[in-house]
Amino acid sequence: MKYLWLKNTKDIAAGSQSVIFRKMRVMGIKSKVGISTVIIVVISGFLLPEKLVIPVLGASEKDWNHDTFWYEPWGASGVHKGIDIFSSNGTPVVSSSYGIVLYKGALSRGGNVVVVLGPKWRIHYYAHLKDISIGFGALVNTSGVLGSVGTTGNAKGKSAHLHYSILTLVPYVWRIDSSTQGWKKMFFHNPSEKLLGK
Repeated sequence: MKYLWLKNTKDIAAGSQSVIFRKMRVMGIKSKVGISTVIIVVISGFLLPEKLVIPVLGASEKDWNHDTFWYEPWGASGVHKGIDIFSSNGTPVVSSSYGIVLYKGALSRGGNVVVVLGPKWRIHYYAHLKDISIGFGALVNTSGVLGSVGTTGNAKGKSAHLHYSILTLVPYVWRIDSSTQGWKKMFFHNPSEKLLGK
């Protein structure tokens, strides 16, 4: 009886190993498919066309100072990593590109903010909003309304404006320089240049 039990245990163990090895082979195939999918998604993100619009309804290039990107000194952040587009309090803020909303909420410096992932793996950051009219995970079209211009966060007491930054998930290491926080330049695009197609 004892021998029979041992024999059955060995058969079960051998069978289990066979099942485990079969599962591992299937998982190996699945992981290769998964890696291929990730590569296709990453490449597709770069191939998507990007045509940006000014993210404040009715604003023109005259509504921001083109020399404020990476200007210093700039409060607690040290340097200004975006541009401030001035407009009346409550003016609609629109998405500068199509994409997906990665974050909407409140931050201490930015106040009410919306973060959108757009083409080329670029993140569009909209800050100091009076209100937010879009939800997390929402798909947005170019010129889709995100909220309105305000003075929240560290813009309190200042003229109403939208702080707009463009970050990249793919570092542009050749942009690093010796300026203040110059190493961070590899993660930021100049919004003035991008909005004006430069």
